[in-house]
Amino acid sequence: MSTPFYVSPQQAMADRAEYARKGIARGRSLVVLQYADGIVFVGENPSRALHKFSEIYDRIGFAAAGKYNEYENLRIGGVRYADLRGYTYDRDDVTARGLANVYAQTLGTIFSSAAEKPYEVELVVAEVGETPEGDQIYRLPHDGSIVDEHGSVAVGGNAEQISSYLDQRHQDGMSLAEALKLAVQSLSREPNGGEREIPAERLEVAVLDRTRPQQRKFKRIVGRQLARLLEAGGATTATEAEESAEDEE
Repeated sequence: MSTPFYVSPQQAMADRAEYARKGIARGRSLVVLQYADGIVFVGENPSRALHKFSEIYDRIGFAAAGKYNEYENLRIGGVRYADLRGYTYDRDDVTARGLANVYAQTLGTIFSSAAEKPYEVELVVAEVGETPEGDQIYRLPHDGSIVDEHGSVAVGGNAEQISSYLDQRHQDGMSLAEALKLAVQSLSREPNGGEREIPAERLEVAVLDRTRPQQRKFKRIVGRQLARLLEAGGATTATEAEESAEDEE
């Protein structure tokens, strides 16, 4: 009988982490930024059907980079958790912090289990507050840890370089148009220091807009609204963009 091959626990966990990081790095990056009236999600996504950003609950949004089937399973689980908790207790009891804890437990359990491979995903859970001080942004890497972010966060293939770029340029109180332009500029940067152009039709953009009168604050920015915001002198809030688009219809 042959002796089983031994791998130290530290080496096994390091190998699993490297495997997950390489899988995440193959995906396109995305950024989440605070602006004056809420939180904006921006990513390069040529697909109109497979979304990187989604609504979880009234004031909570979800963003993910990595393998689509894996983070879609997590998104669906988060929606079920939020619906059940809101129905059983109260809608105000559904929070980004609670949802992040649920995701952290799931990712941590999968990452430490020797029976299955780690998920190749990195998540962002964001909640818009009544004021900018009440906004919450949590980043969840593949191992299930929780990072409380402020201002801006980037995940995906080129996240470190993009995060550094955003940290130097992001400011509190930016308009939606300013935040969107900064996000696109950061995503346009290549690892070698060059820049490329990302056309509007390849962008996926969504916001959690605290100024919306509806209880649900999540909204996708597409078509003429997105083009207007990308242009100089365009509408500065999602609400204004929505109203302008409705006026033209």
